[in-house]
Amino acid sequence: MRKAAPIIAVIVAMIIWAGSGIAVKEALSVFTPLSLIILRFSLAVTLMLLTGLIFKRNNLLGLQKIDKADIGYFLLGGFFQPFIYFILETYTYRALSSPTIAEAFLSTNPIIAPVFAWVFLREHITRNNIIGIVVSTIGMLALTLAGSTDFELGNPWGVPLALVTVCSAAAYSTILKKIPDKYSPITIVFTTQLISLCLFIPLWAIVDDPAMLFATLSEGVGAIQTSLLGVGYLGVFSSVVAFVLFCYCVRDIGVSQANVFNNIRPVFTAILMLILFSEHLPVLKWIGMGLIIIGLFISQKKEKQLNSL
Repeated sequence: MRKAAPIIAVIVAMIIWAGSGIAVKEALSVFTPLSLIILRFSLAVTLMLLTGLIFKRNNLLGLQKIDKADIGYFLLGGFFQPFIYFILETYTYRALSSPTIAEAFLSTNPIIAPVFAWVFLREHITRNNIIGIVVSTIGMLALTLAGSTDFELGNPWGVPLALVTVCSAAAYSTILKKIPDKYSPITIVFTTQLISLCLFIPLWAIVDDPAMLFATLSEGVGAIQTSLLGVGYLGVFSSVVAFVLFCYCVRDIGVSQANVFNNIRPVFTAILMLILFSEHLPVLKWIGMGLIIIGLFISQKKEKQLNSL
């Protein structure tokens, strides 16, 4: 097993992101998808800016100046994720009937990410990586398909939306690895999210009616308290804490090994749905969770690289 710090970091990130689907569903009961995106990333960027100013001399929490030679990586990173990713992800959650189902489709990232990593980074894949991804994916499918007699997909457009979303996330992970090591994770996350926010605002102004957002907010906290809590969770935990932890992990252990942990997100989502909403978990779902965890351990086990990959 690889060193513990990046593994713990990515597991915490996945736990946080597992709750994102529930928070998105709650927030969308009041806000439009683009208004929700504007709120969550405005909150996230403001929080990171304040943190960077307060701890500007700190190597981990202080914000660093971006060199002109590297700005292209940050622009591409901000374009693919959050900009493209979160537009598609938000509409995916809206189209599909359950956060668990949405998480399952969005968790196909471990299959796509190694392809991007090999093509663009020449990051090799070991036999254990492949076995772990296969075992974990089988577990993810078992978790998703359990109780399929009551399976309601929702809008079928949610499936291709989820797959394109996954490709944009894989592209983002690849770009993270290309950014020079001199930049701290919080600098990378702040800069890419600030770029994304600048892209979101004109799109929001064209597609939505910004006046409606301000009218909704003027109703008072009490009227929309649950939705605002969802926005707070997404802005602070999902968009800052989880992103910084995931960025640290990708840059430490690589794209393929980090992204295989996306398969564990449906496990945490299912558990949260059980705890919060008493969603039924049949035996097959528990078996699926076990296979996902076993696959993760296999994928992280060091082994000689396959020369053919």
